[in-house]
Amino acid sequence: MDKTTERRFNLAFNVFLVTGMIVAVTITTIFKLQQPQVKTFMLLLAAFGSVMGVINTVLSANGHLLTFLFGLLDVLAATVVLYDNGIMGNFALHALYFLPMQFVGFWQWRKRGAKVGGEKDQTTLVKARRLSARQWIWLVCGILAGIAVTYGILYYVDITQFDAGKITSFNKSKILLDAVVMTLNISGQVLLSFAFMEQWYIWILVNISSISLWAVALWSGSGSGNAAVMLIKYIFYLLNSLNGLRIWLNLCKNTASGDSLSPDLEN
Repeated sequence: MDKTTERRFNLAFNVFLVTGMIVAVTITTIFKLQQPQVKTFMLLLAAFGSVMGVINTVLSANGHLLTFLFGLLDVLAATVVLYDNGIMGNFALHALYFLPMQFVGFWQWRKRGAKVGGEKDQTTLVKARRLSARQWIWLVCGILAGIAVTYGILYYVDITQFDAGKITSFNKSKILLDAVVMTLNISGQVLLSFAFMEQWYIWILVNISSISLWAVALWSGSGSGNAAVMLIKYIFYLLNSLNGLRIWLNLCKNTASGDSLSPDLEN
């Protein structure tokens, strides 16, 4: 595929993803606005955050620095909505981890050549890099340990609430999926912020796990009213991740060999 054809394909594909998500969010939001006792501002804020999240992922797939502007808007919206709904675990994760990582990512991508510029100027894109064999080992071990720890915490919280009668069901498979999704999200954000191509393998796993999680919630009726739009959202995310993997494999071709995480941490 030549550069002109690839540029046109990416533009059409990106428009499809953003437009599709806007349509899905709009339909869902209009439907939920008709329900009694709905918090209009919070619902609109959640819808805004969902759209910002899709734009953020589309820009990250294309290696644009503005990724972190839209990522910041997405995380801020999610933080407010989570706090308002009393989901304090995810609120803390967004406020204390995902929020500062937007600034870390902006700083790291700037160091790797990313800047706001003309769409046709390839020198404005981030210089992607690859994990070394040692970094792969650390990543896999970290993910497995993270899943184990997160599963233990979520299991304890759910079993405590179940024994207290605060929840009516206790599903170990759902807890495991939650732990996998949360741990992979944390790992993927690190790789994204430090411009590693392998982030897309993580995001593909995140999106497949999230699709499974929301599909189960939608099928069983145990999820919130947002289950349908969340399922659509992660389907779009999965399509974008596959395209992002393709793009970043090409971006890596222009990266000097031996580039790793350590030098940037030392500077």
